[in-house]
Amino acid sequence: MISSKITTRYAKSLLDLAIEKNQLKECYDDLIAVETLCSDSSDFTLMLKSPIINTSKKLAIIKSLFENKLSRTTYLFIELITKKKRESLLHSISKNFIELYKSHHKIITASVTTTISLDKELKDKVVSFVKKKMDKDVELVEEINQDILGGAIIKVGDFQIDDSVRKQLKELKNSYNKNLFIKDF
Repeated sequence: MISSKITTRYAKSLLDLAIEKNQLKECYDDLIAVETLCSDSSDFTLMLKSPIINTSKKLAIIKSLFENKLSRTTYLFIELITKKKRESLLHSISKNFIELYKSHHKIITASVTTTISLDKELKDKVVSFVKKKMDKDVELVEEINQDILGGAIIKVGDFQIDDSVRKQLKELKNSYNKNLFIKDF
C-alpha cells in the first residue's frame, strides 16, 4: 500500500513536470520503453531491487542503457529516483505514469479475446463500439484464446461482454440440468 502511494506520487510529479515542459508524449513513449524493459528483463528488475549492487554501479548501468535513448527529462527523473534509492519502484512508477497519461488524455484500454486474430475492419468496429459506449478514445489490446471456442469477449475496466461459444454452451448445459418437472414458486 505504501509503495503504491509512493509510486503514484512520483508518477504524478513526472506527469506534472512533463506537462510543464511540454514533453508529455516523449515521457510517455520513454516510460512505455522502460516498462517494457522491466517486464521483459527479469535481470534488469532484479538488478534494480538488489541491495548488494551499490547505487553508483546502478547509475552506470542506467546511464549505459538509457542516456541516449530517452528524453533528457525522463533520464534525469530515473537518475534522481536511483540517487534517492527508489530504483526498485521504477517498474511501478512507469505503470502508474502510463495510467495517469491515459487518464489525462481520456484514453481507455479495451481488450478483446477471440480464437483468431481480428482483421482491420472488425478491430475498427470493436473500437467504435467501445468508443460510443464509453465516450473516450480507445486503445485496443487483442488476445488470442483457443479455449473460448469461438465468439468474443470484450473487457473494458470492470465491464465485460462475453459472447463466447464456451459461455453459450455452459448456459445451454445449465438449462438442460434444470428439472422442468419441479415448479419454481
